[in-house]
Amino acid sequence: MDTKLRKVLVTGAAGFIGFHLCRRLLGEDIDVVGLDNLNPYYDVTLKEARLSILERNSRFRFVRADLEDRKVLESTFGEQRPEVVVNLAAQAGVRYSLENPHAYVASNLVGFMNILEGCRHHGVRHLVFASSSSVYGANTRMPFSVHDNVDHPLSLYAATKKANELMAHTYAALYGLPCTGLRFFTVYGPWGRPDMALFLFTRAILEDRPIDVFNEGQMKRDFTYIDDIIEGLRRVMDRIPVPDPAWRGDRPDPASSFAPYRLYNIGNNQPVALLDFISALEERLGRKARKRLLPLQAGDVPATFADVDDLTADVGFKPATPIAEGIGRFVDWYLDYYRC
Repeated sequence: MDTKLRKVLVTGAAGFIGFHLCRRLLGEDIDVVGLDNLNPYYDVTLKEARLSILERNSRFRFVRADLEDRKVLESTFGEQRPEVVVNLAAQAGVRYSLENPHAYVASNLVGFMNILEGCRHHGVRHLVFASSSSVYGANTRMPFSVHDNVDHPLSLYAATKKANELMAHTYAALYGLPCTGLRFFTVYGPWGRPDMALFLFTRAILEDRPIDVFNEGQMKRDFTYIDDIIEGLRRVMDRIPVPDPAWRGDRPDPASSFAPYRLYNIGNNQPVALLDFISALEERLGRKARKRLLPLQAGDVPATFADVDDLTADVGFKPATPIAEGIGRFVDWYLDYYRC
């Protein structure tokens, strides 16, 4: 029986992770339907530049739409009939969710419902969706484990991601839709998001502006290089979840289910102090940063640390790109792209 994957719908295709995943799939001669609304949350020209690279490949088809546009979603599923859907589209950002909460409800909740309905009615064999390390919220036991409950989010963004996990489980239980949620941990690398720390720090240092260092620099993050994220994501796509025979309702495991549903962390499993991260960037740029030490921001957490044992056991992969190497690749891309 030929089980080769032929067509994938990737939402958020012009975004950071979506772009890299599309390139990986196209490189495997898989047809990709990329959906994105190119919203102005950050520099649209960067999204357009990513998209222009994808559109050079004849196997790529682009649909510009909002996830909450139910009619377009329905027609896209009906016409394209993807075998696998990878939902990476979302209104991103913890701090922005404090300013514009309605955007998160529209994209992350209403939009995700449209994805679930599309998968349900059009025979999609696996839905893989982006969750986030932010769901761990007020949890302090390290490393963060998918087997722990995550019922204390600290931002609406985090709450919408937890809601996505619950919504997906419901569809797995009611309709047998295989769903896998991936909790990403601080992704960085070439073509990254301009609102993330590495991009902000690099730009400011090169322009001799001070950088904002929150929680007085006493932060740790499980920075995860984009290639590791894509490798883990690609392997998970091929591992369609099945009901866990060991799952018990009297001691429910949040990471699995009696339904075809799984959750995984994808993180580097090696938290790095923010000040060490900045030092590695300074060394690569050959310049010192002027630091403006500030308090912890609302909705933020002082540390993240991913337990990736389940990912390693199930798909045989563990992120491992060293910080200095990943930062170096990002800086090389940044200097080339912006012609610095």
